[in-house]
Amino acid sequence: MEKVDVAKYIDHTCLKPDATQKDIINLCDEAMEFKFKSVCINPCHVELAKKCLEDSDVLVCSVIGFPLGANTTNVKVFEAKEAVENGADEIDMVMNIGAAKEGNWILVKRDIAAVVKSVAGRAIVKVIIETCLLTDDEKIKACNCAVEAGANFVKTSTGFSNGGANSFDIELMRKTVGNKCGVKASGGIKHLEEAILMINSGANRLGTSNGARIMRTKKLDV
Repeated sequence: MEKVDVAKYIDHTCLKPDATQKDIINLCDEAMEFKFKSVCINPCHVELAKKCLEDSDVLVCSVIGFPLGANTTNVKVFEAKEAVENGADEIDMVMNIGAAKEGNWILVKRDIAAVVKSVAGRAIVKVIIETCLLTDDEKIKACNCAVEAGANFVKTSTGFSNGGANSFDIELMRKTVGNKCGVKASGGIKHLEEAILMINSGANRLGTSNGARIMRTKKLDV
């Protein structure tokens, strides 16, 4: 098994609807302990996370239009702006999945571009395309829309639909975007072996709520 610094890839995630302030504080403590790239949280927890992480290099990532992507563009823009004003360094937005399924790629691209423009120069934008709901052709078109709209990453999944990340989709997404933007694998990554598989398949960010367990496994594996 190839040795990689898995921690630097991980967006340590807590998006459960019943997450408390204690849960977010614990998430931040773990992120600092293992030196994860970021914590990924719902918008209402951004200010708390920013305060917890103020003396660290861990970034704050907030989800937007989550988990359905069915908000209007104006709502997504407002959410993104507010999250950044509250301290978010990164935005993980869900694209308009219904528009993608009906082939309205103009709407998909405009939706993404509006969010990108709203936080330009202030935050990284990752676009969740929800791969489990798309055909391979739709995955390619969604990735191209994200690149053309100026997004920094494409991301597989919310973790709230009927599937998550797999190596085939990561390879397809990486082939599609090349070096024009990053690829984030998210959804169902629970073990060290899965994390490394995603990285080796082309992911340069991992979204998982199991980051601490993965890193403790890694320590045992050394």
